[in-house]
Amino acid sequence: MNRLLHITLITETFAPEINGVANTLSRLCEGLRLRGHRVEVVRPRQASDKPGAAGDDVMLCRGWPIPGYPGLQWGQSSMHKLLRRWQRNRPDVLYIATEGPLGFCALRAARRLGIAIVSGFNTNFQQYAPEYGLGFLTRLLTHYLRWFHNRSDATLVPSISQKAELERRGFERLELLPRGVDSQLFHPSKRSNFLRESWGLETPDTAVLYVGRLAPEKNLRLLKPTFNALKNTHPDKKLRLIIVGDGPERASLEQQLPDAIFCGAQRDEALAAHYASGDLFVFPSLTDTFGNVVLEALASGLGVVAYDEAAAAQHIRHGHNGAVAMPGDEDGFIDAACWMLEDKETLRRVRLNARQHASRQGWMGTVELLEKQLRSVIEVRDLPAMSHVQR
Repeated sequence: MNRLLHITLITETFAPEINGVANTLSRLCEGLRLRGHRVEVVRPRQASDKPGAAGDDVMLCRGWPIPGYPGLQWGQSSMHKLLRRWQRNRPDVLYIATEGPLGFCALRAARRLGIAIVSGFNTNFQQYAPEYGLGFLTRLLTHYLRWFHNRSDATLVPSISQKAELERRGFERLELLPRGVDSQLFHPSKRSNFLRESWGLETPDTAVLYVGRLAPEKNLRLLKPTFNALKNTHPDKKLRLIIVGDGPERASLEQQLPDAIFCGAQRDEALAAHYASGDLFVFPSLTDTFGNVVLEALASGLGVVAYDEAAAAQHIRHGHNGAVAMPGDEDGFIDAACWMLEDKETLRRVRLNARQHASRQGWMGTVELLEKQLRSVIEVRDLPAMSHVQR
């Protein structure tokens, strides 16, 4: 039997924060612990942390707010503090999930101690810069991210398209770690007539749903022309745009879309009910490394419209269990959304196929693959020492 591992996760975001990375890391930690491994988490202190939250398996550090991202923060820890902790109790492998100051310190400390390092490319920071008026930083960020990840033993990426893009930019030792979905939590049975009535909708009406962070990099300016086209193409249908999530763009979107219903951030059962109470899911983002919300919408039995990359490229067959457009083709995106509502049978068939596909995308397979990838880098690190002993 393979021995159980001591794994240290370094991240600047973690549950209960609401974002795809935090959700993914929480699932991975839970899955690895269920398989018997010790998982230590190093992260910034959160407002919800109670006294005594730190311990043998949780190290809390100072956090600094990220401008433009309320609720998220950079972590800060001295390299010497990490060195002392890991010299006393050395982990078998580090999984560095974020590339901020905390991840940087962890990378330096692990390399000094010769600990195996796996990094995760979970956020396209270099693509965010232009959306915040910082386009001049794009090349610098790309250089830093490449430098950072090429100093780990392996870098895990969540989608095939992301892997290809990073390989083109000179990133090395990339491995695919797809994400999963909790298809019992996100399920069509969570549909709520009470919730739909609160949106002003009856059974035959259509809820057009967006779930995600309300931020510039999500390409949310496409929501208005898409919804207007749906109303113009299908004047006989009663449609309502439902927006679930929060972020710096909320006030602007509320002005642009005065008839939309803004539900704020939701989680767990409430989030599942919001998904299942929708009909059509539109996701116009072009910067996500994966897009967990796409799988959650598929699992909830929605008709999903997205660009043909990241999660959509891996999980949607156009016309079968969703609809996709070529990245950046706004007219194609709008046409795909309008096609989905052409007739009831099209939407019904797509939604059934979406649920069937997503129900097979559980987290356990992802956790098992991650365990194999962690063991692989440990074995490679151990080879020189073993060769020396054999000689």
